[in-house]
Amino acid sequence: QVQLVESGGGLVQPGDSLRLSCAASGFTWNVNTIGWFRQAPGKEREGVSCISRRDGRAGYSDSVKGRFTISRDNAKNTVYLQIDSLKPEDTALYYCAAKNFGGCTVLAGTIFSYEYNYWGQGTQVTVSS
Repeated sequence: QVQLVESGGGLVQPGDSLRLSCAASGFTWNVNTIGWFRQAPGKEREGVSCISRRDGRAGYSDSVKGRFTISRDNAKNTVYLQIDSLKPEDTALYYCAAKNFGGCTVLAGTIFSYEYNYWGQGTQVTVSS
Protein backbone atom coordinates (compact mmCIF):
# COMPACT_ATOMS: atom_id res chain seq x y z
CA GLN A 1 0.00 0.00 0.00
CA VAL A 2 0.98 3.58 -0.61
CA GLN A 3 -0.19 6.47 1.53
CA LEU A 4 -0.33 10.00 0.16
CA VAL A 5 -0.71 13.16 2.20
CA GLU A 6 -1.24 16.54 0.60
CA SER A 7 -0.49 19.88 2.24
CA GLY A 8 0.02 23.52 1.37
CA GLY A 9 -3.47 24.61 0.44
CA GLY A 10 -5.16 27.67 1.82
CA LEU A 11 -7.08 30.86 1.16
CA VAL A 12 -5.22 33.18 -1.17
CA GLN A 13 -5.91 36.20 -3.32
CA PRO A 14 -5.93 36.29 -7.11
CA GLY A 15 -2.41 36.59 -8.43
CA ASP A 16 -0.82 34.88 -5.44
CA SER A 17 1.26 31.73 -5.56
CA LEU A 18 1.08 28.47 -3.63
CA ARG A 19 3.20 25.37 -3.41
CA LEU A 20 1.37 22.16 -2.69
CA SER A 21 3.18 19.11 -1.38
CA CYS A 22 2.40 15.43 -1.72
CA ALA A 23 4.27 13.19 0.70
CA ALA A 24 4.28 9.48 -0.08
CA SER A 25 4.92 6.65 2.34
CA GLY A 26 4.57 2.89 2.35
CA PHE A 27 5.54 0.89 -0.73
CA THR A 28 6.85 3.92 -2.56
CA TRP A 29 9.48 1.88 -4.38
CA ASN A 30 6.65 0.56 -6.53
CA VAL A 31 5.30 3.95 -7.52
CA ASN A 32 6.15 5.08 -11.02
CA THR A 33 4.18 8.29 -11.45
CA ILE A 34 2.56 10.88 -9.23
CA GLY A 35 -0.25 13.04 -10.52
CA TRP A 36 -2.11 16.08 -9.27
CA PHE A 37 -5.84 16.39 -9.75
CA ARG A 38 -8.42 18.91 -8.64
CA GLN A 39 -12.15 18.98 -8.19
CA ALA A 40 -14.21 22.11 -7.86
CA PRO A 41 -17.74 22.06 -6.43
CA GLY A 42 -20.19 20.81 -9.01
CA LYS A 43 -17.47 19.87 -11.47
CA GLU A 44 -15.75 16.68 -12.49
CA ARG A 45 -12.30 15.82 -11.23
CA GLU A 46 -9.62 17.21 -13.52
CA GLY A 47 -6.04 16.06 -13.92
CA VAL A 48 -3.65 19.01 -13.93
CA SER A 49 -0.13 17.60 -13.86
CA CYS A 50 1.94 14.46 -13.45
CA ILE A 51 5.56 13.47 -13.12
CA SER A 52 7.51 10.27 -13.46
CA ARG A 53 9.49 9.51 -10.32
CA ARG A 54 12.23 7.74 -12.23
CA ASP A 55 13.13 10.13 -15.01
CA GLY A 56 11.32 13.30 -13.95
CA ARG A 57 9.35 13.63 -17.16
CA ALA A 58 6.37 15.86 -16.48
CA GLY A 59 3.17 16.82 -18.20
CA TYR A 60 0.39 19.34 -17.78
CA SER A 61 -3.19 19.69 -18.84
CA ASP A 62 -3.90 22.44 -21.32
CA SER A 63 -5.91 24.33 -18.71
CA VAL A 64 -2.91 24.95 -16.42
CA LYS A 65 0.09 24.88 -18.71
CA GLY A 66 2.34 27.84 -18.08
CA ARG A 67 1.15 28.54 -14.52
CA PHE A 68 1.67 25.18 -12.79
CA THR A 69 5.05 23.56 -12.24
CA ILE A 70 5.47 20.06 -10.88
CA SER A 71 8.68 18.79 -9.33
CA ARG A 72 9.87 15.87 -7.24
CA ASP A 73 12.31 15.14 -4.45
CA ASN A 74 12.77 11.40 -4.46
CA ALA A 75 14.94 11.48 -1.34
CA LYS A 76 11.96 12.91 0.54
CA ASN A 77 9.34 10.90 -1.38
CA THR A 78 7.63 14.20 -2.04
CA VAL A 79 6.16 15.79 -5.15
CA TYR A 80 5.42 19.49 -5.31
CA LEU A 81 2.99 21.53 -7.36
CA GLN A 82 3.88 25.19 -7.69
CA ILE A 83 0.88 27.27 -8.71
CA ASP A 84 1.49 30.84 -9.87
CA SER A 85 -0.87 33.64 -10.84
CA LEU A 86 -3.76 31.98 -9.04
CA LYS A 87 -7.23 32.65 -10.39
CA PRO A 88 -10.63 32.22 -8.75
CA GLU A 89 -11.29 29.34 -11.14
CA ASP A 90 -8.36 27.48 -9.55
CA THR A 91 -10.47 27.09 -6.42
CA ALA A 92 -10.80 23.37 -5.81
CA LEU A 93 -9.83 20.44 -3.65
CA TYR A 94 -6.43 19.33 -4.91
CA TYR A 95 -5.51 15.66 -4.72
CA CYS A 96 -2.33 13.81 -5.47
CA ALA A 97 -2.45 10.27 -6.76
CA ALA A 98 0.03 7.54 -7.59
CA LYS A 99 0.21 4.75 -10.10
CA ASN A 100 2.48 1.74 -10.29
CA PHE A 101 2.69 1.39 -14.05
CA GLY A 102 3.35 3.80 -16.86
CA GLY A 103 4.80 7.26 -16.97
CA CYS A 104 3.19 10.66 -16.98
CA THR A 105 0.64 10.44 -19.78
CA VAL A 106 -1.15 13.43 -21.24
CA LEU A 107 -3.55 12.66 -24.08
CA ALA A 108 -5.08 15.53 -26.03
CA GLY A 109 -4.20 17.83 -23.16
CA THR A 110 -5.89 15.59 -20.60
CA ILE A 111 -4.59 13.54 -17.69
CA PHE A 112 -6.87 10.63 -16.93
CA SER A 113 -7.52 9.59 -13.37
CA TYR A 114 -8.48 5.97 -14.00
CA GLU A 115 -4.83 4.94 -14.30
CA TYR A 116 -4.06 5.95 -10.71
CA ASN A 117 -4.25 3.40 -7.90
CA TYR A 118 -3.68 5.43 -4.74
CA TRP A 119 -5.19 8.72 -3.66
CA GLY A 120 -4.67 11.24 -0.91
CA GLN A 121 -7.39 13.06 1.00
CA GLY A 122 -6.80 16.39 -0.70
CA THR A 123 -5.89 19.93 0.26
CA GLN A 124 -8.26 22.83 -0.32
CA VAL A 125 -7.19 25.81 -2.40
CA THR A 126 -9.50 28.82 -2.34
CA VAL A 127 -8.75 31.87 -4.44
CA SER A 128 -10.81 34.88 -3.50
CA SER A 129 -10.40 38.59 -3.04
